[in-house]
Amino acid sequence: MLREDAVAQLVEVFRQYGYEGATLARLSSATGLGKASLYHHFPGGKEEMAAAVLDYLRHKLETGMLAPLRSEGDPSERLQAMARSVDTYYNHGQQACLLAMLALGEANGLFQTQIQQALNRWIDSLAGVAMDAGVEAAIARQRAEDAILQIQGALILAKGLGDTAPFQRVLQALPGNLLAV
Repeated sequence: MLREDAVAQLVEVFRQYGYEGATLARLSSATGLGKASLYHHFPGGKEEMAAAVLDYLRHKLETGMLAPLRSEGDPSERLQAMARSVDTYYNHGQQACLLAMLALGEANGLFQTQIQQALNRWIDSLAGVAMDAGVEAAIARQRAEDAILQIQGALILAKGLGDTAPFQRVLQALPGNLLAV
């Protein structure tokens, strides 16, 4: 198994169990690699695995969710394209946010910089779309932060209620909330 293939499997373990719950046994089981093979691919252990997972997420964020926001065209259509990508990435609201799972507990101290950078890239991209639509910069930034709050909160609510409707509602309302003049 290639390291890249292993990382894709590790994503799901960290997303489901967080850093503390991602035991070596779970990581080994998810990848099908023995502990020695895991350490061969990730000599830095679980911390290196989580860092590789965050790098994988950064790539997905840049190529999936942020690419439509940074494209040309109608701001509402760009936001709708991002919302579709977000919907797909979070399996229609059924998957937890990896950034949220790694922002809790011990992992926050280890990966705070990477998490902060990822969230700021997303916020900045959303704010850029709002500014392209004529929203003043400070308001655009606040609305972008609110959009991330709503997406993250909706993921938690959807998981807790066992109902993805709140997540879908937030994604549908996103363009109107962010672009309102």
